[in-house]
Amino acid sequence: QVQVVESGGGLVQPGESLRLSCAVSGGTLDPYTITWYRQAPEKEREWVAGITKDMYADYADTVKGRFTVSRDNAKRTVYLQMNSLKPDDTAKYYCNTNYGEWSWGQGTQVTVSS
Repeated sequence: QVQVVESGGGLVQPGESLRLSCAVSGGTLDPYTITWYRQAPEKEREWVAGITKDMYADYADTVKGRFTVSRDNAKRTVYLQMNSLKPDDTAKYYCNTNYGEWSWGQGTQVTVSS
């Protein structure tokens, strides 16, 4: 069974950067579109970014131009580089396939606050 571990979150000030990682074990990344989601307290889960097996990336309007998603299939890891972070980016971040085919990981908390 595929397991997903998200990491790299933390507490940062507005304008700073973080790089999240999504490490997959028990399976392969190769055929999948991988998606980053986030969920803030008392809000619904929100789609943030996705990357296809052909390396095509797409982003939510709220993060476009600030976030970059990438993948390393050999390392079975997907990354989310987050620059110019804002307080509204505060949430727990998760990754999964585009159709949510994997069991959800624990997520990684990102808190942006001065």
